[in-house]
Amino acid sequence: MAVDSSLSPLGPPACEKDAKALKFIEETTRNADPVQERVLAEILARNAETEYLKRYKLGGATDRETFKSKLPIISYEDLQPEIQRIANGDRSPILSAHPISEFLTSSGTSAGERKLMPTIQEELDRRQLLYSLLMPVMNLCVPGLDKGKGLYFLFVKSETKTPGGLLARPVLTSYYKSEHFKNRPYDPYNVYTSPNEAILCPDSFQSMYAQMLCGLLERNQVLRLGAVFASGLLRAIRFLQLNWQQLVNDIRTGTLNPKITEPNLKSCMDGILKPDSELADFVSKQCGDENWDGILTRIWPNTKYLDVIVTGAMAQYIPTLEYYSGGLPMACTMYASSECYFGLNLNPMCKPSEVSYTIMPNMAYFEFLPYDPNSASRGDSMATRLVDLVNVEVGREYELVITTYAGLYRYRVGDILRVTGFHNSAPQFHFVRRKNVLLSIDSDKTDEAELQLAVENASKLLRSFNASVVEYTSYADTTTIPGHYVIYWELLVKDSANLETESVDSVMSQCCLAMEESLNSVYRQGRVADNSIGPLEIRVVKSGTFEELMDYAISRGASINQYKVPRCVNFTPIMELLDSRVVSKHFSPSLPHWTPERRR
Repeated sequence: MAVDSSLSPLGPPACEKDAKALKFIEETTRNADPVQERVLAEILARNAETEYLKRYKLGGATDRETFKSKLPIISYEDLQPEIQRIANGDRSPILSAHPISEFLTSSGTSAGERKLMPTIQEELDRRQLLYSLLMPVMNLCVPGLDKGKGLYFLFVKSETKTPGGLLARPVLTSYYKSEHFKNRPYDPYNVYTSPNEAILCPDSFQSMYAQMLCGLLERNQVLRLGAVFASGLLRAIRFLQLNWQQLVNDIRTGTLNPKITEPNLKSCMDGILKPDSELADFVSKQCGDENWDGILTRIWPNTKYLDVIVTGAMAQYIPTLEYYSGGLPMACTMYASSECYFGLNLNPMCKPSEVSYTIMPNMAYFEFLPYDPNSASRGDSMATRLVDLVNVEVGREYELVITTYAGLYRYRVGDILRVTGFHNSAPQFHFVRRKNVLLSIDSDKTDEAELQLAVENASKLLRSFNASVVEYTSYADTTTIPGHYVIYWELLVKDSANLETESVDSVMSQCCLAMEESLNSVYRQGRVADNSIGPLEIRVVKSGTFEELMDYAISRGASINQYKVPRCVNFTPIMELLDSRVVSKHFSPSLPHWTPERRR
């Protein structure tokens, strides 16, 4: 049947199903403001009798004006008493008229605490709707994805229960364990090499092993490689480096590694695995080579792109992924969090630095607080400054504020977004950073974006040694007087023969200074004029240290899907782990440049 390409200004759809999805995107973004008005009215009408809305005396009103004049802007801390009551078993309509079905836990590294976000059953339908739009958009950019499979490393985390009996788990675990995912209809454009039994196995080693094994068995079928975050894909590559010999043995003999003991997974894999000496020889030859440059395209030669998030803090993984993938494109497809799924990238094959997400106005009610890092405003004064979705200005930065069907009202997510343009009347945003400051010794305040830029600038000095920074974190060491920034670096050294102790020490010291030159003028004033900040220190740690850090976080309840390396650490066991792996320490050899004229 012919597909009417006029349905979508985005481009000619690949099939009739795609045409409907693209038409939905066009209609929803073209009518962004009426859709937003409807969404808010639905949320307020259905939740009119909740304790929270009655507290603010909305009186059943569903219009924007009353909503904005009555309800305060809030943070997680403001909601904690209500969330704790729900967690403890209070089933009265506190936040939502619909029953809270479970709690979705944050990644554990956002603002340093694991938050519990209430959700309702129908939110799964909204998430599924956004997922259903991703491949129709991708098919516009990359033809033929129905001719093969995706090798995606996806994981679940075992749930915990609140005192009141509600499940608490990461949003992706909730989705993967839902009927939406487990019983998803066959879609030739969205077939995975990993069986459900591998994805749903709660043991992360067994799950990763089985998913990697399936990916190797179907290596010529793989058209796209992915994980949720870039760090997750690098973890998979590291896993292959450590376990390829056992994987080769399984492929050669057709017998499964005895460490795979989970019954459903073992039964599934026993039905898949057959002896294949030719494939075993191939994998052995590729993985046995000391040079892993382009290893992904050597093992999976038909891969067209990597599907990973490389925006925000994940951008620092781009050079390492380029090395292992031979320069494959990296697609960032969607923008979501535990609180809400927000939107998608309508140009997913763009450069990582150009990624912009189009907010889908049907997902929640969105408001935007103009971002002023120097403002100390609190909720009451902020409320008058909030901007509706369609009224944001290109080039400006905003903090995202959401009102959801699940009972979050004017909730500050903590993400800072920059408006890059519009698709129809729906704005498009570049993810800039999390709002929270990472490092501070005195009056200086260094955020995640500044720290990342400083690391990127300093790491350029390592190129002459064919080395790069693969991972980093930091902390503000106030045990010295004055205090100073400590940055932990794990390096990827492609040719260790280039390394000589004296020259490396000199270059690493210059890296310290290069970082300081990249930091803001308040920091440099503290170093130069005020003497309130000591020389920046870089501590180089052993290869694999950040894998150990992740394993530790997972052992304490973090989700393997959502885990992000904390860019600042202050938890004593983590500090002790990092310091026990330090192989060398380096300090800035001189003061950075600063003059009074550059003060702000």
